[in-house]
Amino acid sequence: MSADTEDRVVVVSGPGTVEVQRVKREPVRDGTFRVNTLYSGVSAGTELSYVKGTNPYLSASWDAALGLFRPGEPSTVYPVTRLGYMEVGRVAESATPAVREGAVVAMAYGHRTGYLADPLTDRFVPLPPDLDPILGVYVAHAGPICANGLLHAAADLYGPGVRDLGDGIRGRRVAVVGAGLVGLLTALFASRHGAQEVVVLDETSRRRAVAEALGLAALNPAGGDPAVALKTRWRAGPGADVVFQCRGRAAALHLALRLPRPQGTVIDLAFYQGGADAVRLGRSSTTTGWRCGARRSAGCRAGCRRRGTGTGCRRRRSRCCASAARRSGGIWSPRWCRSTRRRACSPTLPRGAARRCRRSWRVE
Repeated sequence: MSADTEDRVVVVSGPGTVEVQRVKREPVRDGTFRVNTLYSGVSAGTELSYVKGTNPYLSASWDAALGLFRPGEPSTVYPVTRLGYMEVGRVAESATPAVREGAVVAMAYGHRTGYLADPLTDRFVPLPPDLDPILGVYVAHAGPICANGLLHAAADLYGPGVRDLGDGIRGRRVAVVGAGLVGLLTALFASRHGAQEVVVLDETSRRRAVAEALGLAALNPAGGDPAVALKTRWRAGPGADVVFQCRGRAAALHLALRLPRPQGTVIDLAFYQGGADAVRLGRSSTTTGWRCGARRSAGCRAGCRRRGTGTGCRRRRSRCCASAARRSGGIWSPRWCRSTRRRACSPTLPRGAARRCRRSWRVE
């Protein structure tokens, strides 16, 4: 086959074995378009797990209807022929009005020199002409993962009434564990959308240097107890309002669970491939009472609990309370329990705003 009639595709044929194979190029059909790859980004977590053989899809059956891994035949077997989800390409031919020839698009079709796309089944994002195309590798999939983390934090405050990415972190103290791709993008999103302060924690000096070059504060977890450092730094709480855990190690998760203030939120964006022996829930959940969420599932919110009982309080949607708190210079957090006539948390909420927020709660 000639270069004009073939594409080259990266294939993982087995653990530790990566090959480049040649495949016949499909002709452009009505309603499709062809993309020639400009850049293809490598995921150091998900993709390398297929190379190392540690990806859970290789050892268990994924039940999409129930959202569970179950015993049985693995959902993915070698060879893995579609590896990668951070591609940028230029449209070489188009037989659809959905995209014009010459457009530069971000997609997730795997490491290959070209791809025949169908706009009805393939997600593509046209890139603006003033954006460096290499940055487009973050647009189709990696960026939305990080944005989803911010949306979890927003849903924790507003439920279905979320308006934008900044709703959960605006004016709040944010800690990000891990300064890899996901950690840095999440920290930049939080900083850009109005977080009061963002601190990135990572043991690697090179990664901390990158974070600082991007204008973010960085902390070395190996330089002392980072939980003590942050809770001393953020005395109103004490601790972070929101923690994003972005490193796929159990020790990083254990650290993330020690950073939030009482009733703070931990959003887990990491991909774990091993056990969790380093996680000590008895040293964090019983003392802090954090709420947790994950990027591919609904958040598990602890809510507001009456002392000594199991009764909780739930906030009705109330825009005026949030606006009142922000105008008075505080951080609005829906944690007022009418039955106890006291704030369950939110130490930075101004007293007047707390009185106004009281009307938006009802006892369940």
